[in-house]
Amino acid sequence: MNAARLYRTMRLIRRFEERAIELVRSGDIASGIHPCIGQEAVAAGVCAALRPDDIVLSNHRGHGHLLAKGSDPGRFLAELAAKDTGIDRGRAGSFHPSDFSVGVYGASGTVGHGAAIAAGVAWAVGQDSDRVVVSFFGDGAVSQGALLESFNLAALWQVPVVFVCENNYYATTLPADTAIAGTVTGRAEAFGIPAYTVDGQDADVVLEAAAGAVGRARAGGGPSLLEFSTYRYEGHHTFERTMRLRYRDEAEVARWRARDPLALQASRVAPGERERIDAEIETLLDEAVRYAVESPQPDPLDAFDHLYAGGMRVRAGVSHA
Repeated sequence: MNAARLYRTMRLIRRFEERAIELVRSGDIASGIHPCIGQEAVAAGVCAALRPDDIVLSNHRGHGHLLAKGSDPGRFLAELAAKDTGIDRGRAGSFHPSDFSVGVYGASGTVGHGAAIAAGVAWAVGQDSDRVVVSFFGDGAVSQGALLESFNLAALWQVPVVFVCENNYYATTLPADTAIAGTVTGRAEAFGIPAYTVDGQDADVVLEAAAGAVGRARAGGGPSLLEFSTYRYEGHHTFERTMRLRYRDEAEVARWRARDPLALQASRVAPGERERIDAEIETLLDEAVRYAVESPQPDPLDAFDHLYAGGMRVRAGVSHA
């Protein structure tokens, strides 16, 4: 992929998150957010390996996944601000966004449970297409029973799913090395699933690994796991700014900031083109913020709309009995 295209996606994610944090501070986003600043290379690289009709299951730190898959920044910011013009009409917020128009089938706030949905969706689409499903989760999910059950079924059924662990080394405030017995990749390998640990700060390396796993799944090779070593520069949640939590050493944060994925990708783009992209992103997000702030609130009378599924149809060939 063109280096500038990857840079543009990463720049969009970084500045979207920074602008969203500003809206949290101003009170326009009341719930706070889980920023993915520092992890942009994973979202950009993985989604660059996908086709538009491929499917993503995200998690609570998923803004980058949706943007990399193609969600509109204005409608997404409006969703974070609980506005009626949001991608889910203000019902999902930052925690549970979905955008079926770009193939994002949801985000699980409960850790690790999106993988089970991903395995089921992969089984379904694998019946009559070569589409691929990607499930994103963090290191805090790797000992959850639902994730391990998902590995088991995905391996048994050989479904076209790529499990992506964004290992940022902290589950909220708990260091991964104090919580995980064995290894992340070992969890998948126990079920016969090929698993690899990959540098998650270099978008080119991410893309290469993702393209291999996606290609394997599309060709009928079954599931795989990619563990991306990455780091979040902000707190687990924006509420940390007021809680004043202290669980990371500043020297550790500085070491990871020295390998900022956005700066690394920027070095691969000519200065003039980089400046043009930066200006384009600022204009885009200026309009996105205006759209989000000025959009109307949902009508309380519609609160129960879309609460239950309707118009469901049975897949062709499946008995109604």
